[in-house]
Amino acid sequence: MAVKIKIIDNVAIIKVRGIFNDNEEITEIRDQVKKLISEHIHKFVLDLSRVKWMNSHGLGTLMACYSSVQNVNGKIGIAKTPDRIMKIMTISNVHRLFDHFDSLKQAIRYFQ
Repeated sequence: MAVKIKIIDNVAIIKVRGIFNDNEEITEIRDQVKKLISEHIHKFVLDLSRVKWMNSHGLGTLMACYSSVQNVNGKIGIAKTPDRIMKIMTISNVHRLFDHFDSLKQAIRYFQ
């Protein structure tokens, strides 16, 4: 799995690619969210368009990110989520924690 972070108009875009399971990159995502929060970034969009698979560790990471952002009264959303990933999130009810967007542009506009 690969993770790239870009800040656009004070919104952190976290692009995740590959398999979202128990690996070092999951820890990196949580750590990066916490680091950005400490730098006063409180708006996040997770671009899941290139996630091929997600297991319970991936879901746990999403919930941890949500919790960290909520603790600072921030906002977090997911964008461009593939159907197979949305099904996993829906079965576990994790999807209800996040605002959903079809595009990154839509997400950035919403969070401004």
